[in-house]
Amino acid sequence: MRHLAGVVLAIVMAAAVFFAASWGYFRLLIVPARSGALPAGGGSLLHNHAVLGAFGALLAVGLLAGLLIAIPRISPLAAGLPGLLLLAWTALYLLSVRHAVHYIPLKTRAYGAGFEAMLFDGVLALLGAALIIPLFIPSRWRTRREVTEPAPYVGTMTTFPDLQATQDMQADNGVPSDWTQTRTHPQADPNSLGTSGSAQAPWGPAEYS
Repeated sequence: MRHLAGVVLAIVMAAAVFFAASWGYFRLLIVPARSGALPAGGGSLLHNHAVLGAFGALLAVGLLAGLLIAIPRISPLAAGLPGLLLLAWTALYLLSVRHAVHYIPLKTRAYGAGFEAMLFDGVLALLGAALIIPLFIPSRWRTRREVTEPAPYVGTMTTFPDLQATQDMQADNGVPSDWTQTRTHPQADPNSLGTSGSAQAPWGPAEYS
């Protein structure tokens, strides 16, 4: 479907080159031809509506060509097919000028005359070489699919009493705080065994039920 839309855009681009660009180029050529000297006598052309309209047509075609070349989502056929056509016409002009001029339609109109002038001046070859660039970019032939990156995994941590006690480590020696609070018991004096007559365990007397 994307390439089918590219073929439709290629027809639009070819029509824009033939009608708009050819008309604008022809209007720019006849301005110095009529005056026989520099356009506008070497002055400003801002008040010449014919020149401004011709430049506007050329800029519009150039903008359309740039969008078809630069936008990755557009099929390369949109710019490539008109480019191949212009290069083929230029090659035919180099092989046989008569045949190349014969196949130009509407030569009696400004469109045909301007297209012929662009062919003679090499403008069609320049434009065609720029339009075929997307044909040589492999990524333009593949459909771009949006890949959604998976959200970072946030696991649930189960709290265990022993694990919580282990994590409470002291910063100085890395020993759990519960361990540092271990109760210390007094040790029995060995010399006192003789006087007491019985040895008492350091943990206190045993209790019997």
